[in-house]
Order: sequence, then C-alpha cells, then structure tokens
Amino acid sequence: MSDRMHDDFDDGDDEDRGPLSELDFDSDGESETAAVEPGLGVRDESGQDATPLVASRVGTLNIDTNLNTNTGVSDARRSSDATSKKVVAWGDLPKKKQLVVITLARLSEPLVQTSLQSYMFYQLRWFDPSLPDSTISSQAGILHASFTAAQFFTAMMWGRVADSTWAGRKTVILIGLFGTLLSCVGYGFSTSFYQALFFRCLGGATNGNVGVMRTMISEIVREKKYQSRAFLILPMTFNIGVIIGPVLGGVLSDPAGSYPDLFGKVGFLLKFPYATPNLVSAGFLTIALIMCWLFLEETHDALQDRRDIGITVGNKLTGLFKKRTTSIAYTPLRSRSTSISTDLEMSPVSPRGSDEEERGASKRPTAKRRYTNRLHFRRIFTKNVLFTLTAHCFLAFHVGTFNSLWFVFLSTPVFDPLDPHPPGFTPKLPFRFTGGLGLPPRSVGMAMAILGVIGISMQLFLYPRLSSRFGTLRSYRACLYLFPIAYTLIPFLSVVPSTTEPPSQKTGAAIWLAIAGVLFIQVTGRTFALPGQTILVNNCTPHPSVLGTVHGLGQSASSFARTIGPILCGWLYGVGLSKGMIGGVFWGLAGMAIGGLVVSNFLKEGDGHEIWLEGDEEDE
Repeated sequence: MSDRMHDDFDDGDDEDRGPLSELDFDSDGESETAAVEPGLGVRDESGQDATPLVASRVGTLNIDTNLNTNTGVSDARRSSDATSKKVVAWGDLPKKKQLVVITLARLSEPLVQTSLQSYMFYQLRWFDPSLPDSTISSQAGILHASFTAAQFFTAMMWGRVADSTWAGRKTVILIGLFGTLLSCVGYGFSTSFYQALFFRCLGGATNGNVGVMRTMISEIVREKKYQSRAFLILPMTFNIGVIIGPVLGGVLSDPAGSYPDLFGKVGFLLKFPYATPNLVSAGFLTIALIMCWLFLEETHDALQDRRDIGITVGNKLTGLFKKRTTSIAYTPLRSRSTSISTDLEMSPVSPRGSDEEERGASKRPTAKRRYTNRLHFRRIFTKNVLFTLTAHCFLAFHVGTFNSLWFVFLSTPVFDPLDPHPPGFTPKLPFRFTGGLGLPPRSVGMAMAILGVIGISMQLFLYPRLSSRFGTLRSYRACLYLFPIAYTLIPFLSVVPSTTEPPSQKTGAAIWLAIAGVLFIQVTGRTFALPGQTILVNNCTPHPSVLGTVHGLGQSASSFARTIGPILCGWLYGVGLSKGMIGGVFWGLAGMAIGGLVVSNFLKEGDGHEIWLEGDEEDE
C-alpha cells in the first residue's frame, strides 16, 4: 500500500483483485504453465498473501507452494533501475512544439534583464554624474531588486489566477509578456533614477511567468524520466539570454558615445542613449507575445475544451502555407476519454491545417481529468513544502545577489595606489583590499556572456547524464558545495595582475583566465542547482490542483530573496568600497550558500500528489 495520504475514502490495494479474472477454468485443452505476477496470490480472510500461485492460461489451476517470488521482484527492480538510469534524449520529449513556444516566451525575458545589466552602472551615472561610485552601487542594487520585489507581492496571486477556471495558464503568460514589454520600453526612455525604478516595478508586478511556465511544463511532461530534460529548458534558455543579452546591451547602449563618427550627431540617440537596446528587447517580447497567443495551448485540466481564439487564428494562418488535400483514413471516434478510445470509423479526413481541423482544434475533446476537487490553501504547507521553499529561498538569495553584484564589480574602477580611495588606504592581503575591474560596457557584456556559454554547454552535455545517474536530489546537494568556493575566490580578481597600469581597466590573459576559472565553479553549481530546485519544488506539490499556486509560492520565495539580497548586499558592497574591504560582501554570500547546503539535508523528492481527495485519478 502506498504511503500517500488519503482523504474521505480509501481505494483498496490494487493487488487485492488478483489475476483470476484472466484465467479460463472450463477448457479441457493442454496448457503451458505461467507464473502469476509476483506479489499476487491467494489471500486469506485477513487480506494477506497466503500461498503464491502458478496458473495456466487455459486448463487446470495449479498451486505451487515452493515458488520463489523474490526472483521476480528483484528482476523487476533491476529492470526498473535500468530504465530510470537511461538518459532521455531531447527528441524523446513529448509535445515538442509546445515546449518550443514556452522556450521562446522564456528566452525573451532574460534578454531584457541581462541586457540592461551590462550598462546599468553607466546609465545610473548618466542620470546624475555627481554621485560617487558607492551610491551608484547602492542604486544599482535597488534597481535590480525592484523587479523581484514587485514579483514577490504578486507572484502568488498570479499562481492562483493561473489555477482558476476563469483565466488559466495562458492568460497569465500573455499578461506577463505584455507587462514586461511596457516596462522595457518605459525603462529605455527613462531620464531619472525614479522613472527607471517605476518601470522596473511595473514589469515585476505584471510578470508571474516563471512559475506558470514551470507549471505548464510539468503538465505537458508528467513522467519523471523526462524531468531532467524538460525542467532544464527554462535554465538553459536563461543561459542563452545571458549570452545574447549582455552583448546586445553592451554594443547597442549609448551608440552616440560609443560610435561618435556614425551616431554622434543623432539627436534622438543623444537624448535617449539607452533606448536602443530596450527597443530591440521590446521587439523580441512582441514576437514572443504573438507566438504565445497563436500557438500556446492551455494545459489547465478544467480548460482543455474551452474555445481559444488565438489557436483558431494560428491554425488558419498555418493552414495558408499547407497543401490542401482530402483522403480516406481511419479516425478515432470521440469518447469520454480520448486517451482510451479505440473505436474507429471510415471517413474522409483532411491533413493538418485544413478547414475541418481548424474548426475542431480550438475546441479539443474533453480529456479525462485527474482531479475534481481542489485542495484547501491552508493544507498546501506540508513539512516538505516548507523545507523545499526555504532551500529555494537560500539558493535564490545568493545566486540572485551574485548576478546583481557581478556586473557592478566588473564596472567598478580599479584601485589606484597613486589616488587611493578611501584616502590614505593601503591594501593588506588577504582581507584588506578594494577596487573592481573597471571594464567598459562591451567588456562587461563579454564577461557576462562567459556565464552563459559555460552554463549552456554543461546543461546540454553534462547535467542530464549525471542527473540520470545520481538522481535529482543527490546531484542538487553535491553542487551546493561549489558556491562557497566560488564566492570566496571572486573578490581576489581585483588583485590579479593586469597588463595596464591603474586606473585603466584590467587587461591581459591572466585576468580573463581568472574570470573564466571562478565562473566555471559558480556556473557548474548553478547548472545543477537551478533545474534540480525547480524539479524539487514541482514534486513537493501536495496535490495537482494547487500546482500553479505552489510554483507561485516558489516564485514569491525566490523574489523575496532576490529583493532583499541585492538591496542589502548592494549597500554592503558600497560600504566595503568606502572601508577598503570589497571582499566582505562576497564572503557573506559564501555563508548564505553554506546555510542552503545545511537546509538541503532535510529535503525529500515528492511525487506531486501527496494528499489524495475524493474523485482523484491516477495518471495513466
């Protein structure tokens, strides 16, 4: 009997039915003896297993008291283990077209976020050139955290809306993309810190997409063997955005100042020097918004048969590019559950894209629902859910804060012994030193792109194999040891020898090898931690009716940590600059990473259906 919790009723153990219904006792013919499935046999009055059976398919029922069922059990277990360790290929994933649309929608958002990080420090200086570097660092932390702060207050609400029957998953994603689009355009035309802060908050408040996308992926890909690939899609697209976004931001920001011969006299670019990269990002968001409206299918169980105007229009548009023919073929009759329909009829059918399909695609046959009742909100917070969200909070705190501090550290001017700041300061290793790398926007974009290149390489070739071999939870715990090492080493980049003298930017092979080395450690940890954490949040869900809500809670916990972390650590970074100890904030992050490692020991991987309600059905 499973250890799942049941409410209101208890279905008996499936083994109680026994195999007798498949046997024919009336035949006089000869038969071949076949062992009944291990664990199934004659029961005594208490319902316990008595003597195991050896039954013939036809003929006499024989009882063998010497049959050893342990061999069959061990064989089944070995077969199951072999299957679970088999690495699933990308081509094996179901509903790949839907996953492509979700990938496109997710890709557009990291492009926006990582693009502005490459020039944010310089944009804040453009807002008010009189501000010191320590103040600009604090403002950058606030600006970075404002997006996630707004998400913290609205993410759970969007999760509840996504779980509702009047909106659903797709509606929330469309709202999130449109809100991010408005925020992106407004931020590009901002001329003050407070204008930029408002539009960042607007984008965060309207965007609960990450949690909803995770919910949709879990509903599209329900089998655990596919999860190591499926839940890798969102982190992988983030790394693609990390590669492209900073490069776009670094190349397109302030074109009048970066390319004076070409754009030095263009009035629009002089008035709004940081509008260009945001307009390009807005173009990506517009494409993603249109693609989601036309081709993204609703995955909410209760909304499967609702008419979708966007899907109808999308089918008509794709139908224009397909050859129209009519042929005779077998088509399944619609039944109450399309998953078990086997009735066939001869009828003229048309290929995909035809008028007949267009009329029927927007209203699909009703699929068998897995649940009819919804779990009460108070019952969501099981012990495993609380520990999983806590671990999620720790991980989001130090990873999100690192992403915020990294571009500020790269942009911070190099320490100059001839003009020290603070005045009269003398570095004393290993703890008393200050200064950054002094990289310009284009070099910052390149340094941040290294993050994405390393990450996506390991996500494509390393993570699925190791996750399949060692399991999600073991891989997740092991990778957490890497973060404290990376955060301890990062501030020492400021003392790596350079081929140019201060206050010029750091240059030379040594500094770029050092950057690649510490990023390799941090990104390796992130590659395994982020998809693993997503799978753990998804599987800790106590009931599928609150899946969107749990992902919303996960995004709220993440947003809370990503709000507090950059604000607090941005301020501490400024204090470290003024006191001559720039490494203090990074070593504090190492302490947070150790805290997350401790919490991970209390986690367990659930099955997404810990609590059972009346009317629930097993996944087929």
